[in-house]
Amino acid sequence: MLVQAVRRKYGFLSDRQFQVLQLRIEKGLSQAEIANMLGTTRENVTIIEKSARRNIKLAERTLQTYRLLLSVAKITIEAGTHLIDIPGMVVKAGDNIGVKLQVNFTRIYDEVSFKAGDCISGSRIVKPFTIAIFRDNRIEVLPRTYNDS
Repeated sequence: MLVQAVRRKYGFLSDRQFQVLQLRIEKGLSQAEIANMLGTTRENVTIIEKSARRNIKLAERTLQTYRLLLSVAKITIEAGTHLIDIPGMVVKAGDNIGVKLQVNFTRIYDEVSFKAGDCISGSRIVKPFTIAIFRDNRIEVLPRTYNDS
């Protein structure tokens, strides 16, 4: 049996999920107001919105995983690491694989603080995360760890 892929113009979102999110985010409508507009129940709008947000998280994780596959090195920053040590770790890892990173201490520090903020308490890492290095001399902070297995 041949299975055809469903073509969606909103990626992982159905037309209805997109519509509900658009009304919630752009128009600021409540779920009850949306339900009234769409001729359904507030409970149904809640289910649609929750499913849409779950699909968005899945899409984000898929893209992060794909980008990680494209990286030439992955650095797991372990709990207990001092925030001030991370830029040096990243530059050294780049040097070890022959990638001259186009970043400086401040940029790495700021990116880690912004993208992995929930992994930091004070000046210490409390939850491990990953930094990916790419052949085109850039890095990406991914707020979770990824194992090669």
